Amino acid sequence: MTSSRPGAGRSSNEDSALVDPSPRYDYLEYSPHAVSGDQPLAAEVAVAISYNGINHAVMMATPNDMEDFVTGFTLTAGLVDSPLAIHGIDLTPQEDAIQVEVTLSSRAFTAFKHRRRGQAGSGGCGLCGVEALDQALPPLPARDAAPLPPMVHLAGLRERFQATQALARDSGAMHAAVYVDGAGKTRLCREDIGRHNALDKLIGACVRAGLDPGSGFFAITSRCGLELIHKAVRAGAGTLVSLSAPSSLSVRRARSSRLNLIHQPHHGAPRLFSPPPGEQTRHRHLGQEPRKA
Repeated sequence: MTSSRPGAGRSSNEDSALVDPSPRYDYLEYSPHAVSGDQPLAAEVAVAISYNGINHAVMMATPNDMEDFVTGFTLTAGLVDSPLAIHGIDLTPQEDAIQVEVTLSSRAFTAFKHRRRGQAGSGGCGLCGVEALDQALPPLPARDAAPLPPMVHLAGLRERFQATQALARDSGAMHAAVYVDGAGKTRLCREDIGRHNALDKLIGACVRAGLDPGSGFFAITSRCGLELIHKAVRAGAGTLVSLSAPSSLSVRRARSSRLNLIHQPHHGAPRLFSPPPGEQTRHRHLGQEPRKA
């Protein structure tokens, strides 16, 4: 556990070693050559913030400069009027999370209890309405591993988004999620300014259209964070493809949930992060159809 009082002269990066903010993860190129490698990924942890023992919010964040983050969040969320009201910040790192206990002055804590009503879910990078770690990192349904989609179904994925993102052609500020069926056909595309919203819309559209997410795959334009792994697993998807690299926590959760997780870089072959290298034998020939006798 680390502890400090704001303004006590502690360096702003002294807590950066709590968790590696750029851990490296191994991958296997999703191609017939199956070249392995590793790359640094943006670390993602659940940051659970409590004020004088009251759970307030769980935010997803990169785990460096935590005290700067907590101080700034406390101020910009309007929880205190002055940094002097923050009497201490205690950080307790866990496997995939950091527990933060903030001590407020008695006067500030009284005001905080009046202000916090209605503020759940206000954080742009948090888990809306979530206040405790057991809510942020819940157990996911047990499931069997799904087959990987054939490699040919990933061909031209970026061009598919460009062809189906009608709203993005106007604003350029839209996330998108698409559903590609078992035959490799792009069946649905949903867009939203929020990446979580776009995937939620796609899942809802699949349900309303009677489409089985497990028979094809979901693809998203955005960074693949933890919440999107949870949504894909709960929707019954077997494979999630992201045009942006996943976070470290997303890879770990995808592997433990037996969700196929593929990153399609802007250039080069798709990168298969889940299942991890060494376990692809449970999938037939890395997504290729078996040879006919």
